[in-house]
Amino acid sequence: MQDSPNIKPTIRLLTVVTRPWLTASLLLVSDLVALAVAGALSVGLRYLFDGGFNPAVYGPLWPVVGLFVLVYALVGLYPGVGVAPAEELRRLTLATTLVYLVLGAALFLFKEGGAYSRAVFLVAWVFSVVLVPLGRALVRHLCAHRRWWGYPAVVLGAGKTGRMVVRMLVRQPGLGLKPVAVLDDDPEKHGALEGVPVVGGVDLAPVLARELGVRYAIVAMPGVPRARLLEVLERYGSVFPHLVLIPDLFGFSSLWVSAKDLGGVLGLEVRQRLLLPGPRLVKRFLDLAATVVGGVLVLPLMLLIALFIKLDSPGPVFYLQDRLGKDGRRFKAIKFRTMYGDGEKRLAELLAQNPELRAEYELYHKLRNDPRVTRFGRVLRKLSLDELPQLWNVLKGEMSLVGPRAYLPRELPKMSGAEGAILKVMPGITGIWQVSGRNEVTFRERLNMDMYYVRNWSVWLDLYILARTVWVVLFGKGAY
Repeated sequence: MQDSPNIKPTIRLLTVVTRPWLTASLLLVSDLVALAVAGALSVGLRYLFDGGFNPAVYGPLWPVVGLFVLVYALVGLYPGVGVAPAEELRRLTLATTLVYLVLGAALFLFKEGGAYSRAVFLVAWVFSVVLVPLGRALVRHLCAHRRWWGYPAVVLGAGKTGRMVVRMLVRQPGLGLKPVAVLDDDPEKHGALEGVPVVGGVDLAPVLARELGVRYAIVAMPGVPRARLLEVLERYGSVFPHLVLIPDLFGFSSLWVSAKDLGGVLGLEVRQRLLLPGPRLVKRFLDLAATVVGGVLVLPLMLLIALFIKLDSPGPVFYLQDRLGKDGRRFKAIKFRTMYGDGEKRLAELLAQNPELRAEYELYHKLRNDPRVTRFGRVLRKLSLDELPQLWNVLKGEMSLVGPRAYLPRELPKMSGAEGAILKVMPGITGIWQVSGRNEVTFRERLNMDMYYVRNWSVWLDLYILARTVWVVLFGKGAY
């Protein structure tokens, strides 16, 4: 088979730009630094509270850091390509905890436990489970949009599914899979797909694997006949060490699907955990514990906000709004007031006079420059502080800390069937759409994100969203 000249520019570009080894190396170095800092901080704090403590006894333990790296590698965290953030957090936390447990057990078996402080190991573990994911997030924030970041991947199929895959990988570079070429047997689809070149037919896959060193291929052809799909999988399964098949199962769970061998027949077990009694009980317990602790901590801030609201504009401090809760039941969501008393009248006049703003409001159900919002209200919305009173809704069992958006009753007809999944659970103060673009995403995209959350819930996903919420709030991205 002759190499197509159309792929030569792509080959030259990727040979210079893509640096997979650098991507993996940066994550490894980040982990080493985070673990070292965690250990140093724990020993330093112990010394700070006990001047007679000898930090030097922990020096011989430094090779243990290599054990962490080994376990991380065994659970697939190097290079960590294509791993969802919530799944990466789960693997990191469990692997880190396992190493600390093994280390503690080994010291006990060798009768060395008396020489070391249990408090040091406990604090080091806490710092590690926080700093290691934080370090990886920082590396991705600084590097994921660089042209050299990630591992090259070829997408087989330039149809609707292929376009969806390419768009997702381009929008989420932190996943580490960089689509460098798309292959499709239909000549009419050759050219470009979301900025990625469609360089030829599927039979060029071995050329890309050989010339570019591409190790990842994504088969996005759910509509092709079964025989053709099996042929593609068998032919190119030996060419690419990592071959990912995108099934025709859009809308189902993706994070917690597990493969089952049913007597030689492939089965996929789909678990929507948030609809089960056990996970719901766990989520409710975490909501109550975090709300009680967090509510006490933010109470002084809430009192200060209430004072500024009264000074900024006339009207009540709080605003009660009808929202749709679990099973479609209405409840009063409590927020700090951010609008003028005649806000709806101002909005109606503005939309009547400006067709462009009316189109923006219909698409996003928000306005970037909303005439209803007060001066201090803009600050509260920018930092999402107007939602702090909803902690009371959480205590009452009407909302959760993390969940789908609490939709307005008037938005129910526009949910286009998505309400069947979204309204099965309690809405959240924060959610996946708030940390994925917030008001910059369309109403339809918001619905899709909320359905993804319901179908893929886990404690790890909640922890990831809460951590992302802090980041988004601090920088005010997409909020208005």
